[in-house]
Amino acid sequence: MQVAAFYFDGKTSRRHAVTLDVADGVATISGEAERVCPIIQLRVSERLNRAARKVTYPDGAYLEIQDNAAFTSLLQATAHRDSLVVRMQQNWRATLAAAATLVAVLALGYLYLLPLAAEVVARSLPISVEQRIGDGALDFLDDHILLPTQLPAARRTAITTRFRALTAEVEGVPHYEIVFRKSRIGPNALALPSGQIVLTDEIVTLLDDDDAVMGVLAHELGHVHRRHLMRRLIQSSAIGAAATALFGDVSAVIANIPTVLLDMKYSRDVEREADDYAVELFKANGISRKKLAYVFEKLGEKEAAGGGVPPYLSSHPASAERVERILNAQ
Repeated sequence: MQVAAFYFDGKTSRRHAVTLDVADGVATISGEAERVCPIIQLRVSERLNRAARKVTYPDGAYLEIQDNAAFTSLLQATAHRDSLVVRMQQNWRATLAAAATLVAVLALGYLYLLPLAAEVVARSLPISVEQRIGDGALDFLDDHILLPTQLPAARRTAITTRFRALTAEVEGVPHYEIVFRKSRIGPNALALPSGQIVLTDEIVTLLDDDDAVMGVLAHELGHVHRRHLMRRLIQSSAIGAAATALFGDVSAVIANIPTVLLDMKYSRDVEREADDYAVELFKANGISRKKLAYVFEKLGEKEAAGGGVPPYLSSHPASAERVERILNAQ
């Protein structure tokens, strides 16, 4: 069976009208060009609806088939089979199954593998990288959200001194620094990867209770201890940013900080970890966990009174179930 084709030698653009024939495992072309080659050395392109199929030689020369129907019959006669991938592409059921499998793999990877990888990478980062990221985050906050604190120096010293005394009773406390700022967006507190805990004047004034303020700081220290923000940054920047951070270029991570900081919503499991850390800190110091629950109750009251959702409440979602869990923790 002969098949009409054009032959290109791969060196010039000239085409040669030829016919292709296969016998005893050998492909032969004749006409304006002649060539013989074992079919095992040839590569056949996949089937497309309107494009001509190609047969490529080892040296880059190729045939452009002109009679696809005859070529299909020739392939059948030689027992040629397309690759598994090509066969799947030609089968809509297989394509749908592959697409569904890909979606499932991506979903599972995002929900389970990526958080695990982020935790491993976060724990392996040198302190200098976390410090640079924290400094970059604080600079961004100072430029766009925060103002210099207006709390009296004595009040700031009292809060810092008391929390230092509380953390002295617990082993394995990570390095931290309490940073006081006034906020443009209301009561808030957050922990940066460098260990800086930003405490706003507004949340101190709203709570008006030193034990409750200690609860906020304890919760944020839990985020520092478990590197929650660093893990969140790595996840949102994906593995590429994590790799650059490991090799010393943290620009990809720093560039992603504004988005993450302005949408600081942790998962329920992450919030539980931070709550548990705060509960243990309170327990070690003999402070009632009611003060920790009071933080979210007070913010909830502000929301119910028409003050809108406080930023700290929106980024640390409170619920009756969560407050109950804090109160009943063993």
